Amino acid sequence: MGKTATFERGIHPEYHKDLAAGESIVKTKLPQRIVVPLSQHIGAPAKPEAGIGDEVKRGQVIGSTTGFVCSPVHSSISGKVIAIADFSTAAGKMVQSIVIESDGKDEAVDFKENPDYMNLGADAIKAVIKDAGIVGMGGAAFPTNVKLSPPKEKTIDTVIINGAECEPYLTADHRLMVERPKEVVEGLKIIMKSLGVNEGYIGIEENKPDAIEAMKSAVAGESNIEVWPLEIKYPQGAEKMLIKAIKGREVPTKGLPMDV
Repeated sequence: MGKTATFERGIHPEYHKDLAAGESIVKTKLPQRIVVPLSQHIGAPAKPEAGIGDEVKRGQVIGSTTGFVCSPVHSSISGKVIAIADFSTAAGKMVQSIVIESDGKDEAVDFKENPDYMNLGADAIKAVIKDAGIVGMGGAAFPTNVKLSPPKEKTIDTVIINGAECEPYLTADHRLMVERPKEVVEGLKIIMKSLGVNEGYIGIEENKPDAIEAMKSAVAGESNIEVWPLEIKYPQGAEKMLIKAIKGREVPTKGLPMDV
């Protein structure tokens, strides 16, 4: 591409990315206690699968699904369940939660690896995604396996990875693309496989040149995946603006990306 992609208008706030753009991802200290809400996603809350006094491991399912639009919940540490009660989420909503006290060991469950996962069928891939409890990073935290199951009448021909990160101060996506570009591309390929799509894009604002170069190197040899530099403006990362910039398609009012 000769020039950066974008949409009409937009604003240019002070970005303040320099505060963290050069800082590597680090592993946080093990907390002494965690409160795990059983409703971290849109849809039905998860059902408790651990009781008071139970010993649990990191990665263990402690909340199972109760409906199609629901996501399992896992423990992020190893330790003992000391309470099950209602706690406030970051949004101020009181939800049933499981309180776990760390044993300091950080022991994990035996994760089942499948090195041949790209040969799985679409339904099998979505089942793995559901069991992993993967949800969207937006406010609704929409279960990803549901989002990857569009109505049959909707034709999906493209997947776009949103690496714009146009908001001031935020650099989490930036660092992820710089440090783990191959994993980002692999995730895109998994999504494309689950949807039966053969066209993928990664959109990144041009104030992240190191991320753009890392992702371009990671997609070298991938004939159906392109990295698109985007103009620096807000809200370049809004899904409708991103689709307009890269594909030139306009999502209708109250519509969804699958509508175009």
